[in-house]
Amino acid sequence: MSTLKLEDVNAYYGNSHILYDIDLEVEQNEVVALLGRNGAGKTTTLRSITGTVPRREGRIEFRGESIVDDSVDQISNKRVKLVPEERRIFPTLTVQENLMLARDSCKGAEPRPIEEMYEIFPILDDLRENNGRNLSGGEQQMLSVARALVQNPDLLLLDEPTEGLAPVIVDDLEEILEEIVSEDVTVLITEQNVEFALDLSERAYIIESGENAWEGTIDELQQRDDLLEKYLSVGGE
Repeated sequence: MSTLKLEDVNAYYGNSHILYDIDLEVEQNEVVALLGRNGAGKTTTLRSITGTVPRREGRIEFRGESIVDDSVDQISNKRVKLVPEERRIFPTLTVQENLMLARDSCKGAEPRPIEEMYEIFPILDDLRENNGRNLSGGEQQMLSVARALVQNPDLLLLDEPTEGLAPVIVDDLEEILEEIVSEDVTVLITEQNVEFALDLSERAYIIESGENAWEGTIDELQQRDDLLEKYLSVGGE
């Protein structure tokens, strides 16, 4: 049974039709990349899964049960956690307070120990008493991921985790995420940094203008320079 399955999902913001019959599937303990240009509908797909898109149609299943009519809180309580592109940490709270708040609001599962987050993210250990607003972009991103992980997710949704980060921080984040996904966490990641996404993932979906354009394994995609160039603006010479 798949951890996550989308069938014929349509999503709307007001009268704007954003997603058109999206199909997507993620197996348990799998890492899947959702790729496409800016504006292709990647973030809207993640928000449709978490219930934050105001209107969606079709079928969204988590562990075999429909969640399309569930509220944001109900979906979160089923251990579906989103790390948004804009990070959404609390700027006036310390690193420790951000993690404590995430831990204390955890429902549907036993939270992971905060000290474990410091083991995974050593850089945060030295910043426990620093307010969120005083962290660098990379530090904020790591805190955002740690806030989601402390809630012990079954499904982790990562929206553009490397956006705006320096290359050296991207390397650090990739190393950390590789450790996380090796712990049997199911992950769906959207990413403009194609190389980063392909290094982490086993399969990929490409969407274009809110529609499915391609799906397959990472090995298959890496051999398709035409797809990389057409949909992702990268590829062969």
